[in-house]
Amino acid sequence: MTKLKQPCETCGHHFTKKQGKYFCSRKCQEKGRANRDPVVSTTHLIIPDTQIKAGVPNDHLQWIGRYIDDRYHGKQLTVIHLGDHWDMPSLSSFDRGKGKMEGRRYTADIDAGVRGMELLTGASWPGLRRVFLFGNHEDRITRAIDSDVQLDGLLSLDQCLTPGWERYEFRDPVNIDGIIYAHYFYNVNTGRPLAGENLETRLKTIGHSFVAGHQPGLKVAMRYVGGQQQIGIQAGSCYQHEEEYLGPQGNAFWRGIIVLNNVHDGSADLMTVSLDYLCKRYEGRPINEHRGVEL
Repeated sequence: MTKLKQPCETCGHHFTKKQGKYFCSRKCQEKGRANRDPVVSTTHLIIPDTQIKAGVPNDHLQWIGRYIDDRYHGKQLTVIHLGDHWDMPSLSSFDRGKGKMEGRRYTADIDAGVRGMELLTGASWPGLRRVFLFGNHEDRITRAIDSDVQLDGLLSLDQCLTPGWERYEFRDPVNIDGIIYAHYFYNVNTGRPLAGENLETRLKTIGHSFVAGHQPGLKVAMRYVGGQQQIGIQAGSCYQHEEEYLGPQGNAFWRGIIVLNNVHDGSADLMTVSLDYLCKRYEGRPINEHRGVEL
């Protein structure tokens, strides 16, 4: 049987498949591969809401910093914090006038968040891009100033120190490699956050790949439009403590960080890294056996 001839991708010379698949010689193969346009993809590491306040464990932030150093030192990486790092319970409008407000102090809230950011940032992280999105808990500072102008100059988002991080205002979306990040996405008619259990519906509503925080736990949706992947991620919990407002049955949800590999034009390969995994890696025990500490 006569072997079919095909043109070499580099020089156009016709050759049989017996000699090769795409190139007629090793020289053409090396030249052809060198001239191919590389597909540029990046890696994103996402840190959901950390909700740091005085009196809660924060040693997991050190694990995250170490994990970034261990896995991505010297590599191209974009780290995105989805916000609500400063929990700011002293400015909670829900607890105003209640006994639980006793002992809460604004300066303690700020200091706890600053210390947490120091633990999280860890080493210098050379070559990393770091993005911080302010959440609705940090926005408590802005709302407090708006309600009492005398607080202007005493309270400020500038006190939330994030050295080395790009900062984006609450609800401002940022497009990174085709994925839109925001603390949450909202109904433009009401201003209320988009919610609901069906994340696929939310992905269709938003219309493009997105990542949001705000809601505890982890939800993922994926669809293809015109052969292009769109991914939606809702992840709002990267803390060890339990939230009192959720009650004894409401604190069972996923906690951790997310890595998006092969990010390109809004598509990505998802990898989850739970706090349980990080605890086993750096403390040698599962997180349900770990007594978290405030560093």
